[in-house]
Amino acid sequence: MGIGTTRRDLSLAVAAGAAAVAGSYLAAGWSRSFVVAPLDQAIVNRTPGPVVTVAIETLGDSGHLLHVALALAVATGLFGALSLIGQRIAVRTDRPWTGVAAAGGGSWLLAVGMTGAPVPALGAAFPVAVITALGNGVSASDGTQPVDAARRRVLRTVSGSLAFVVAAVIGREAFEAGPGPGDASDPLPDAPRSEGVETRIRDVESASLTLESDDLLGMVSPIGEFYNVDIAQLDPEVTAAEWSLTFTGETGSERTVTFDDLIDRPVEHRAISLRCVGERLNGRKLDTAVWTGTPIRPLLESVDPGGDCDCAMVRGEDGYYVQFPVDVLAEGFLAWGMNGKALPTGHGHPVRVLIPGHWGETNVKWLSEIDLLNVEEDGYWEERGWEGTGEVKTVAKLWDEGITERPDGRIELAGHAYAGTRGIERVEVSTDGGGSWTDATLSDPLPDGDVWRQWRHVFDPDGTHEVVVRAVDGEGTRQTLESSDPSPSGASGWVRRTVGE
Repeated sequence: MGIGTTRRDLSLAVAAGAAAVAGSYLAAGWSRSFVVAPLDQAIVNRTPGPVVTVAIETLGDSGHLLHVALALAVATGLFGALSLIGQRIAVRTDRPWTGVAAAGGGSWLLAVGMTGAPVPALGAAFPVAVITALGNGVSASDGTQPVDAARRRVLRTVSGSLAFVVAAVIGREAFEAGPGPGDASDPLPDAPRSEGVETRIRDVESASLTLESDDLLGMVSPIGEFYNVDIAQLDPEVTAAEWSLTFTGETGSERTVTFDDLIDRPVEHRAISLRCVGERLNGRKLDTAVWTGTPIRPLLESVDPGGDCDCAMVRGEDGYYVQFPVDVLAEGFLAWGMNGKALPTGHGHPVRVLIPGHWGETNVKWLSEIDLLNVEEDGYWEERGWEGTGEVKTVAKLWDEGITERPDGRIELAGHAYAGTRGIERVEVSTDGGGSWTDATLSDPLPDGDVWRQWRHVFDPDGTHEVVVRAVDGEGTRQTLESSDPSPSGASGWVRRTVGE
């Protein structure tokens, strides 16, 4: 077989692989039945910790596109290889349809093995079979007529264009995940259980300061603007009817709780803030919602937790896991509602856990298991060099929309401050680079305990000012001056901005 033929075979194999990915997407959409999904998850789970850290710190939100792109390339290669095998079988047996059957059938088996979805798997298998058939020279008329050069060019053009269009759609989906079960428009599961949530949201929002800026977030972040970070790009799809939470390991008795069991328990509506450990000091991954759910302590006590380490591993359907001391976990909250709606898919539908005062990454989404341990084990991020379940650091934020010129010529500075369950006692503002300090005005404190406060300060500008903001927590401890990167335990330092001419 000459070099030209080899190039043709490889070209057809790449076309078949790209068409398989495109066909799978058209059949399954941006879901767990899309052949890229399991590869994306496998790549995420196997990426070394230092690589993950570098990606987070250098690429931020765009870092996930690297493993999505790699998953796309791997999927294309796998299905392309099956097409190439089909071409080889056809040549060696002189039976083109045998090669087509091998390529198409093998692709279907591969897709089913990857996704567990037989019908959507046809979306990947059919294009591989068609392109392999054309590559083998199978004619619709007699099954033996070779494909001429013009038809091959058309084949490559069509398959390449299809793959390009679908890749563009996939890229858009990677930034804007589509709707799913428990989307933000869904109501809470039962009206009587949701009684009082709208009143609670209004009470929290009423604590907001009156600000000149119309764009700065209030006390409750809209669901669509609440930051979202996951270990993989495609979220698990778990319905309330399918969901259950199992207590396993060192327990007096194992227990499984269904969704109906859970929402029949005493209901609370808590304002809770979440902050991302991987964000920059003045980053945007800090938000607050009013969550509907039930305390975890009674359920935890009902299984009589044991084990020498007094610790538990909390696991989610996406393969994520975090270890907590039992006494810390007992303070947690099992949430199935967010801002008066059913918990959205991207935030862990149908149930997630919220642990007061800890980094957002520790609040496992799509909760599935609480495993009581006998010996301590590292969680997902600890295995990758981060410190895991530490308490959130104190921070005062000053974003662009918090800097506003008032009609009287003065400058209003406004933002949010957060210190977990320690609360915020005051926010101090300097307009001369830290030479002098003034206490900012704060929003009313909320009784929830693990929630941010707004701050505001107005001053007369005189040229350019170096503004510095810092917070003091409820224990009287000032936000640390020492600057640090997010890895391994969260960013620290004082927020500085240049304001004025």
